Amino acid sequence: MIRFVYTIILLALFVACETTKQPASKIRPGAWQMTDYLPLLSGKRVALVVNQTSRIGNTHLVDTLLARGIEVVALFAPEHGIRGQADAGEKIADSTDPQTGIPIISLYGRHRQPTPDDLDKIDIVVFDIQDVGVRFYTYISTLHLVMEACARNGKPLLVLDRPNPNGHYVAGPVLDTAYASFVGMHPIPVVYGLTIGELATMINGEGWLNSPACDLQVIKIANYTHDSSYVLPVKPSPNLPNARAVELYPSLCFFEPTVVSIGRGTTFPFQVIGYPDSTMGTFSFTPRSMPGMSKYPKHQDVTCYGQDLRQGPPTPFTLTYLVDWYQRLALDTAFFTSNNFFDKLAGSNRLRHQLQQGLSAEEIAASWQTELQAYQAKRKKYLLYPDFE
Repeated sequence: MIRFVYTIILLALFVACETTKQPASKIRPGAWQMTDYLPLLSGKRVALVVNQTSRIGNTHLVDTLLARGIEVVALFAPEHGIRGQADAGEKIADSTDPQTGIPIISLYGRHRQPTPDDLDKIDIVVFDIQDVGVRFYTYISTLHLVMEACARNGKPLLVLDRPNPNGHYVAGPVLDTAYASFVGMHPIPVVYGLTIGELATMINGEGWLNSPACDLQVIKIANYTHDSSYVLPVKPSPNLPNARAVELYPSLCFFEPTVVSIGRGTTFPFQVIGYPDSTMGTFSFTPRSMPGMSKYPKHQDVTCYGQDLRQGPPTPFTLTYLVDWYQRLALDTAFFTSNNFFDKLAGSNRLRHQLQQGLSAEEIAASWQTELQAYQAKRKKYLLYPDFE
C-alpha cells in the first residue's frame, strides 16, 4: 500500500515537471528521451546504475521510472553512493533505498562488478551517471565493469547518455595498459573528448572488455555537439562542486599523491593549490575535516599557502601547475607520497621521471603527441555527435 501511494505521488510530481518543458533547443540528456527507451523497459525487470546526477529535471530517474510503471528491482551504487554523499575512496555498503524499498547493491565495496547472482533476476541494466570526461574519474571504470558483467551474463545494457563538460577538446598522456587500474582502465588520454555513451561504444568496438562484446544501446543527447557549453545541474561528486572545479580537475588531480593540497577539506576543492610554507604564496587556506566531502584531508588543520584559481579565464588541461610546484618546492622524490598512485593517474611512470629530469611542461607535452594523434584518429570512429573540429 505504501509503495502504491508513493508511486501515485511520484506520478503527480512527474506530470508537474512535464508541464514545464525546456525549449526545444535546450540540451536534453538521454534520460529525457523517454519515448526512445520506455518501450525497451516495459514489462522487464530493470536494474539501474545511478547516483545523485541521474535526474530528469528535478526528479530522480528511479522515481520517474516507477511513476511510469517500470519495474525497477535493483539499484547499483558507484563510488560516492546513490546520493553522492560518501567521501572519495570510502567503501559503500549494500543497503535498501528508504524511499522505495528497492535493494541497493554496492559497486564500491565488497566488489566493483555485478555478480551473476546480482544479475540473475534482472532482464536489462540501465546506466545513467554524469561523467566529466577525465580518465581517472572512476564512473567510467564502473561502466566498463558493468559492461563486462552484462556481456558475461547475457544481459543488455542501456546507456542514457549525458553531455561531457570537458568534451570540447582532447589532451594529456595516453595510458599505457601496463598501468591499468580502477583510476584508468583504457588506453585513452587524460581528457578524452567523448561522452560516456561514445566511450561505451569505443570500449565495445576496440575489444577492451575481458568478455564478449556487450549488447549495448545508447540513448543519445538532444541538441548536443562537442562544441556545446554545458554546466552540470548537479555536482557529479562531493569534491567537484562547480564548473570551475570540473574544468581544473584534470590538471590538479595529479597533486593527489603528492605533498601539495588542492583544497580537499575546504568548500573550494580542486580550485586552489597550497602547501604549509608561507613562501609559496600570499593566499592561504586551512583544510578541515568535512565528512561527506573529505573526512581526513591532507594537511588537516594546518594553514597552506599558494594559489587561488577560483577566478580567471577558462583553463583546459595543463601541466604548468604541476611542473611549477614540483620545481618550486625542490623536494625531489619527497614531493610524491605514492609513486605507484601517481603513475596510475599519469598512465605510466614517464611523467614522474620527466618531472625529476627537470623537463618543462612544453617538453613533456611534446613527448606524448604521437600517441595523442593516434587516439584522436581512433576517437572519430565512435562519435555520435558533431565534433569540435
